Amino acid sequence: MTGDEGARRFIAGLSERGLTAATCESLTAGLVSATITTVPGASAVFRGGLVTYASDLKTKLAGVDAGWIAENGVINSITAAQMAMGCRKACRADIGLSCTGVAGPDPQDGEGAGTVFIGAVYEGAPIVKRLQLEGPREEIRRATVQALLDLGCEVLSGSQN
Repeated sequence: MTGDEGARRFIAGLSERGLTAATCESLTAGLVSATITTVPGASAVFRGGLVTYASDLKTKLAGVDAGWIAENGVINSITAAQMAMGCRKACRADIGLSCTGVAGPDPQDGEGAGTVFIGAVYEGAPIVKRLQLEGPREEIRRATVQALLDLGCEVLSGSQN
């Protein structure tokens, strides 16, 4: 499924359930939100998004623990989980989606290009997945969008396990 198809499915799922969503993006720098909002009717269910490309904005805007970032960096499952919870709270949405990772070409926080963590939170604990993507920078970013929208659809259908 492409990102656009994933966005249509995600928006339809939110609409059917009367839910809203928000995003917190790092390596995609707003591409998830932009993809979601290409779908007609997105404004009824998409609350907004945080672009936390710089590490300090993950703390300031999404509430990611600054001590955690200082000790562990931002390319990890805990950061992705906190980003998902933070955007959900900041945007007053039912579902929070997040992504943090390395699009490349250079490594970051000891992780190579293509290492990505995506997160989603709705009811209960956040669900986080680690991805190991390949390809040039733009392919990694687009694959992240697609994977995150797929995770959002899984969370809506209750099949993320």
